[in-house]
Amino acid sequence: MARKGKKDFGRDSREAQTPVSVSGKSGLDGRSFLYVGGRDCQVAHLRQIASSFGAELIHHDGGLREAVSRIDTVLPSVDCVFCPIDCISHDACLRVKTGCKKFGKAFIPLRNGSKSSLERALQTMNERDNSR
Repeated sequence: MARKGKKDFGRDSREAQTPVSVSGKSGLDGRSFLYVGGRDCQVAHLRQIASSFGAELIHHDGGLREAVSRIDTVLPSVDCVFCPIDCISHDACLRVKTGCKKFGKAFIPLRNGSKSSLERALQTMNERDNSR
């Protein structure tokens, strides 16, 4: 029985979707991803989602406060780049796409900057990695 005043929405369904493979490890363990753009208020949540897959998430705000040129210095050290297409400047998006081609990194555009959009992308990557 739930404690009074404490709500636990969807916890059972979240636990059922744990991103761990049969061997007990996620296919994304130790990988790092760059997330360019999005909403500042969600960065901590996005990092937590990536962490649940065993991955590290590096965030760049897409040029709001950080220099867009910093993207070039981060790209070589990550495995892949996510860009929510509704929350990124054209300049930052173009910089990321060009940099991904230059460094041979995967570029994954996300439909939007929601937490579930990133979670779906990571789940898909995890399933693909575990099926190999």
